Amino acid sequence: MPMMPDTLPRILLVEDDPTSQSFLTAALRAMPAEVDAADTVASALALASSQTYSAWMIDARLPDGTGEQLLARLRERDARTPAIAHTAAHEPDVLEALLAAGFAEALVKPMPAAALQAALRRVLGESTVDAPAAELAVVHELPLWDDDAATLALNGNRTHVDTLRDLFVQELAKSVYAISTAAERGDLDSVRGDLHRLRASCGFVGAQRLAAAVQALQQDPASAARLGALEQIAQDTLADARVVPPSSRIPDPQSVTV
Repeated sequence: MPMMPDTLPRILLVEDDPTSQSFLTAALRAMPAEVDAADTVASALALASSQTYSAWMIDARLPDGTGEQLLARLRERDARTPAIAHTAAHEPDVLEALLAAGFAEALVKPMPAAALQAALRRVLGESTVDAPAAELAVVHELPLWDDDAATLALNGNRTHVDTLRDLFVQELAKSVYAISTAAERGDLDSVRGDLHRLRASCGFVGAQRLAAAVQALQQDPASAARLGALEQIAQDTLADARVVPPSSRIPDPQSVTV
């Protein structure tokens, strides 16, 4: 187990949804880090006026303003603290606008805890030779399924979650096979495209561990270790759903129908 630093980073988390705030707070504290949570622009500014933070993590939409507006106000006092945006929007133009506003990274909710922690480590400049191995170890410790996140993503409709999860499981082997074969060909553009689609599907069905593995491979699509982790976690996900491919590979090429 890594040694705990003498002084933990302190993070200002701005999120108005109670469920999301609870999840994000727990994920940040697990790094470990100290977390102060606010649910409005006004409360965030009040905290920032009395406390110095290692990083700000800000929701793009708040009851009394936007994340961009809050960041601009915070920048009037502090030009150096790194900021991460998080949003439920998936559209590229929304994410690009957040980056253009000065956020170092823009994360899409729901997100796996490992993705959030990796982003925070990047903006804090934490990097070690063992970081990829440590990140994959964290991924394997995550639960396979996050029912609360999936239900939240589908507006509380559990029936829709179950239906989409069934479809997700049926297509998962083909999806991972496409990623694996594209990687073998060295076609990283196809790998990125397939990963993007798989990550979105994971978010809707709450496939938390698999989503974290996808995120890790997105950061380094040429990594054999990360690809292997993705394939293994996909196997675990299918096994948990009692849909086990006929071989240890995902899937056997002869079992794939077009």
